[in-house]
Parts: sequence; C-alpha cells; structure tokens
Amino acid sequence: MTCLEAFEAYALRSLGIGERLLPSADITLCQQLVLIGSGLIWNVYFGILALSFGFLFAVALAVGKNTPARLIRKPAEWFIFVFRGSPLFIQFFMAYELFVMLPRVGIEFTFLGVEFAAETRWLSRAWLGALIVLFLNTSAYTAEIFYGALRAIPRGDLEAADAYGLSGWKKFRRISFPTMLRLGWPGYTNEAIFLFHATALVFFSSFPAFQQRGDALYYANYFADRTFNPFVPYPIVAVYFVILTLVIIWLFGWINRRLNRHLPADRRPRLRIRPQIIR
Repeated sequence: MTCLEAFEAYALRSLGIGERLLPSADITLCQQLVLIGSGLIWNVYFGILALSFGFLFAVALAVGKNTPARLIRKPAEWFIFVFRGSPLFIQFFMAYELFVMLPRVGIEFTFLGVEFAAETRWLSRAWLGALIVLFLNTSAYTAEIFYGALRAIPRGDLEAADAYGLSGWKKFRRISFPTMLRLGWPGYTNEAIFLFHATALVFFSSFPAFQQRGDALYYANYFADRTFNPFVPYPIVAVYFVILTLVIIWLFGWINRRLNRHLPADRRPRLRIRPQIIR
C-alpha cells in the first residue's frame, strides 16, 4: 500500500470514514503516520471543546470565588479545590463509575409542567464522558489562574472606573475582564498546552472508544502490539503533540499580542512556556 492509498483509506478512519479494518500484516510507516494522525483528530476535539466551554465556566468560577457573598464564594472555592486537589486520572475513573451507574434508558423528569428525557448511555463513552471530565478539570485550573489575575488588577484602575461612574456589569466588561485576561493569559496558555497533552490520558481511562474510533495513543498502542516495536508509533505520537504545542503557542501568542497591543513594545508581557511534568 502506497502512502497515497494509506491516506485515502485511513485519514478519517477515527471518524468512521474510510477503511474499517485496521492493517494487521506488512504494516508500513505511512500507515502508522496516517492512522495516528487520524486519531489525533479526537485529541484536538477533546482539547478545543473542553478549553472553549471551560473558559466560560472558569470566568464564572473566578468571579464567584472573588465575590464577598459566601453562598456563591464557598461552592466556587470547593469546586476549584476538589478538581485541583485530585489527580486527573482518578477523576476519569470516578466519573466513569458514576456514569455507568446511571440508567441506560435515560432519565425522565418534569420541569414547569414540561416532560424532558435525558439520554445517559453516551456518558460512558469517551467522546462525551471523558470530555466532561476534561471540561471540569480545566475549568478549575483556569478559574484559579483568573482568580489570581482578578486579585492582581491595579487598584487605580478600579478607582478610575468608580470615578467615571462605572459599576456592576459595565465595570466588569470594560475594566476587570480585559485586565484579567491580560494578566492571566500567560498562565492560561500553559494550562491550554497541558490540557491538550492531558487528552492522551483518555486512552488510559476507563472510557471505551466507540467502534474503534480512538485517539492517537489508541492507534499507537495498536501498532506497538502488532509490530512488537514501540519505538516507531510512540515517537510519532510525540512529534504530533510537539507540532500541536507549537500551533497553540503561536495562536495564544498572537492573542496575547492583541490583548496588549495598547502597551509599548518593551512593556508587553511575553509568554513563558513552563511544561508541567506532573499535575
């Protein structure tokens, strides 16, 4: 099988498009590159969705933790503490055990006289269950970053907003939120990089891949078992993640420059990537 044939057969296999059977004999380097790259689509899927929804939830958590109202502050503090204080792999395991205990036929409930039926059988699949865990985990870490940024907003900026008569939502939207982003963006960039790396843990979690539609590590493990040579597929995974990390650094660096475009060039904070060995 040529490289072009391998690409046509397996480029979108992780999405259920293309050849269904995996190569089992005379496995070539092109087949490994294409299939592992196909599995990386799921890693990108986990990372983008968890990061997008986690960003919004993290802002709400950071604001909640920074508010003086105890009924709002305490739940936000405990949520952040629990998900930052426990290992991500244990969160995967506990979530899977919880999801499989839910009724497979779904949950029916009535709200304001309207009947709702919620599907639960997909929660035990990786594409949804693992995504929820990653979303909750990154929300907690991002919220702590943004909370620290909120606490670091210069008092003079807030006093100036008060002097101009800004309060409530207008004050947050025009002063607190933009300043929070500028101060917290370098730390958030490191969190984004780690999150994409953490998507590799989905393979080791209890969540099964649906119809062999696994991530990059799923296919790397398959090739390592078939060829008895782990020194080809796993380095391929590493190279793909290095490329993905470079893309994240470039994208977040561009956003960082946009956030600080009003500052002189010598005063603009630069991103400092600090890889985390363990969480």
